[in-house]
Amino acid sequence: MPEPARRRRTPAAKRVAEALDILKALGVPKEQQNERSALTFLALLGMTPRKRWADAEAPMLGITEMMDHFQKHFDKKYAPNTRETVRRFTVHQFVQMGLVLANPDDPRRPVNSPDNLYQVAPTLLKLARVFGSPLWNGSLEGFLKTAGALRRLQPRERTMVLIPVRLPDGRELKVTAGGQNEVVKKIIEGFCPRFTPGGVVVYVGDTGDKQRHVEAGYLKRLGLTIDAHGKMPDVVVHLPQKNWLVLIEAVTSHGPVGLKRHNELKDLFKPTPAGLVFVTAFLTRRAMTKYLADIAWETEVWIAEAPSHIIHFNGERFLGPYE
Repeated sequence: MPEPARRRRTPAAKRVAEALDILKALGVPKEQQNERSALTFLALLGMTPRKRWADAEAPMLGITEMMDHFQKHFDKKYAPNTRETVRRFTVHQFVQMGLVLANPDDPRRPVNSPDNLYQVAPTLLKLARVFGSPLWNGSLEGFLKTAGALRRLQPRERTMVLIPVRLPDGRELKVTAGGQNEVVKKIIEGFCPRFTPGGVVVYVGDTGDKQRHVEAGYLKRLGLTIDAHGKMPDVVVHLPQKNWLVLIEAVTSHGPVGLKRHNELKDLFKPTPAGLVFVTAFLTRRAMTKYLADIAWETEVWIAEAPSHIIHFNGERFLGPYE
């Protein structure tokens, strides 16, 4: 009896496998050597199952458009709630490696804008077009020699989209433009002078750099060690006179200090003897109304458009820790 015929790969499967071969040759991390990343790579090159590599293009695409490409051309449907996974665990890494450009049409667009667009770097497009040809090996070698230089350019590019923030002690801090960082800037420059005078800003998170400012030695004296993977609040201020830690969440797309978040923060800061004060900050009253039912009791709310006022959610104290 003849051996069963080997199942042939479909053109779509073959193209995905080729994309994976390219990514491996480029030395992308193991976490990006998967089907999701291969499909993203193909979408950014405008590749379809039967399109020749020599005809690769460089369309400017958003994450949703990439996922539409997966489904239309490769019959791979990703749930809408995986959009953030594609962005955070594939596209973000491609940008960091210099393989993909973020917002080449408008470099100042905020990092978490829904209008973000991505495009393969010209050098990568040129390389992809010779995949499978006699020119591939030599072109790959040349590309890898310049890849380090491309990566070194990334921090320089990011400084173009940073906004200055003035700390209460006069030092200047720069945070990524957009997202909750607009609120973070107003917290430091508007809330802190009014409600935490003499306070020390010991931690500032950032949309683009999770730990933009950390006073590690100061926090250690308070019994705290910052875990890079912990869910820190956006701003932490210590009031030495009262030994209070004011934990402030800046709300744009993420929620306020609700009951679950209140408990998370209490657990996270359990090692310190300092009293804990919980504050949610919004840009506008209108923004607050969306989350009003979720705000936990025994917390405070500050609104940037009315910076001299604070809203107290019940309890016997006003702006103070609870046992």
